[in-house]
Amino acid sequence: MSTPPPPPDLALPRWAYVPGETAEAEADHDTLAVARKLVPSRFRGHVPARHPALRYALALNTAGYFWESQEILEAVWAAAPQGGRERILLRACIQIANANLRLRMAKSHAAARFFREALAGLDELGTRKATPAGDGFADGATMGALAALLRAKLAQPALSEADWIDIAVIGRM
Repeated sequence: MSTPPPPPDLALPRWAYVPGETAEAEADHDTLAVARKLVPSRFRGHVPARHPALRYALALNTAGYFWESQEILEAVWAAAPQGGRERILLRACIQIANANLRLRMAKSHAAARFFREALAGLDELGTRKATPAGDGFADGATMGALAALLRAKLAQPALSEADWIDIAVIGRM
């Protein structure tokens, strides 16, 4: 599955922010602010799978902007309905983006912890009833591929920067 490009009015940041390598002031907050403005204060019922801020966050992760992806995913998560399936899936995606960032920072143990937490979330999501005809982010998404990828990464003796995970494998965007 390939992630659609970010919506045309949402440019990729000018650089990827990496804590400890670039100053916080050097994060491209202006570019991310445009995407944050697309997130409503609350989603009603579910988070649409095709919401532009969500698509942008997935595209950021795919392009290697892990910190930036996490920032937008957190904004979408905060607006997601409490107790909803999307909220669980978004949390897992946030943890994976955070793990990817930790791998870039050569903190493989922290990355493995975030991958384990994401896998636990996906396992919990598997116990929740899906809505096959819905258009929510978690409806009809194929979390099995993502869970299998996480298990394979966690089974390795050590993780490296090359072991980052593209969260776009979850499905139907």
